Amino acid sequence: MEKIRELILELIEKNSRINPEDLAVMLGISEVDVINEIQQMEKEQIICGYHTLINWDKTSKDSVTALIEVRVTPQRGEGFDKIAERIYRFHEVKAVYLMSGGFDLTVIIEGSTLKEVALFVSQKLSALDSVLSTATHFVLKRYKDHGVIFEERKKDERMVVSP
Repeated sequence: MEKIRELILELIEKNSRINPEDLAVMLGISEVDVINEIQQMEKEQIICGYHTLINWDKTSKDSVTALIEVRVTPQRGEGFDKIAERIYRFHEVKAVYLMSGGFDLTVIIEGSTLKEVALFVSQKLSALDSVLSTATHFVLKRYKDHGVIFEERKKDERMVVSP
């Protein structure tokens, strides 16, 4: 059943709206088995939620996304977990990742304006005792996110003319 679980996860990761009936047909198992597996994976927190990927650039909503490199002092006995928890509890924070390399945490935040993001970094994030330094990078354009290409480049359909 472990292989079936992985196949279900791969399919719903690409399209969370796929219905159990279609999953059952694709996997060659009963719809009841699909529903039971999904419910069990939700209980076990293997499936943690269902999200819709939106291209906000095609809406009227103003949004700024920033990726912030954060260097921190790990807490004795807690490592990076305690400071990561303090950071991910801010409502502006969309994701926090522990990293290898030149900095410790990657924090991804969203705000309405550059100023809002800057204020978050200066007043909330940098003010935390364990934070040693930050480096903020603003997303200028998304080309691909979660496996979805946002804008396909149009092929040049002009005829090649050579002398």
